[in-house]
Amino acid sequence: MSYVRCLRGLASGIEYSADVPMNLDPADGRPVEMVLDIERLAREKPDAAWYDPRRNDLWRFGGLLALDISDPNDAAHIVALGEGHTPELDYRDHAVAKAAGLSLWLKDEGQHWPGFGGNPTRSFKDRGMAMAVAQARRLGLKKLAVPTQGNAGDALVRYALAGGLDVVVAMPEDTPLPIMGSVAVAAKKHPGRVTLELVGPTIREAGAFLKERYIPEGWFSVATFQEPGWRIEGKKTLGLEMAEPKDDSTRWSLPDAVIYPTGGGTGVLGMWKAWDELEALGLIDAKRPRMYCVQSEATTPLVRAFDAGADDTTALPAGKTISTGLNVPGGVGHFRVLQIIRASGGAAIAVSEAETADELQRVWRERQHWISPEGAACLAALPQLLDRGLLKRGERVVAVNTGSLEKYLSDLRGILGA
Repeated sequence: MSYVRCLRGLASGIEYSADVPMNLDPADGRPVEMVLDIERLAREKPDAAWYDPRRNDLWRFGGLLALDISDPNDAAHIVALGEGHTPELDYRDHAVAKAAGLSLWLKDEGQHWPGFGGNPTRSFKDRGMAMAVAQARRLGLKKLAVPTQGNAGDALVRYALAGGLDVVVAMPEDTPLPIMGSVAVAAKKHPGRVTLELVGPTIREAGAFLKERYIPEGWFSVATFQEPGWRIEGKKTLGLEMAEPKDDSTRWSLPDAVIYPTGGGTGVLGMWKAWDELEALGLIDAKRPRMYCVQSEATTPLVRAFDAGADDTTALPAGKTISTGLNVPGGVGHFRVLQIIRASGGAAIAVSEAETADELQRVWRERQHWISPEGAACLAALPQLLDRGLLKRGERVVAVNTGSLEKYLSDLRGILGA
């Protein structure tokens, strides 16, 4: 049984029905989120009865999600492909972490590990798109459109095809070839059901193209924050997994800090929402991890706005970065990302391309872990965070690796010396 009560404008606070398809808040053109009836959930499923840790996917959180897979009516809409329930890898022996006395862990969204779930396209985007496709099916939508720097489009294609929906993906021409190739192959195999459009130089132009060409023809946009909070609900499972009991403990708890590669910022909103809901259920207290949002020096809208004390970002010209998921010049939800960073006592951090490349090399050489450039950027931010006194000895820190290096390998093989 879904415990969604309504949709609510993130800025306006106006409430809307969750059963009517909508994009941005008509009151102010800003995103909306899904609001759960936490009191009813706690009353009807006390003692976290909604939680099923036996499941090896994100649907383990049952009624705390916008669709509850344990309910047959909700389950009929869900396309479950193993997404979520990814491990936190022990990185305490990372040279920088070890020297600083940090308890460093890497949330790995890119590889499949024994005993855990695994994102089918090896990207954290699967979490949001699993929920988006399920909600689209619930509302009877048949045609979805998304602009993407790459991974979101790949994920949407996988879930839309599995769920019987049609999809159009618009991406820049410099999207990593393995990602672009995956979508192109799907378009060739399923003509009429999958359409690929190459539009750039960034996701911003791709989004404008869809708005002009496809949305007027009845395609429903599931672009970042353009859908009614669905992708936030999927991404919030990252925060739930960080908090859920570990090592046979029954206690829900949070790290001291989270280092997160931030383009559009859906995951930041999702994790924060998850923790607010866990607090409302009495499972954690009001203390939150400090949120450190990492961007490439090539494209730094959040960093500039944060450093300037601005309430929102200003769109920037397109950058050039190996962390293609961070090449987001501006975002309609960035105002809320900035609010969360400040409320947490965190910061927005920029790392250089050279620092990211060096970290990719180091992780591959020392661990043979295929982390994405975006994940490497998070690890590359450690020296700066320590120099600025933003991390302290003994703290538990979780960095998020959002995908697999194999999806970038054709562009980055030279960096690895492979």
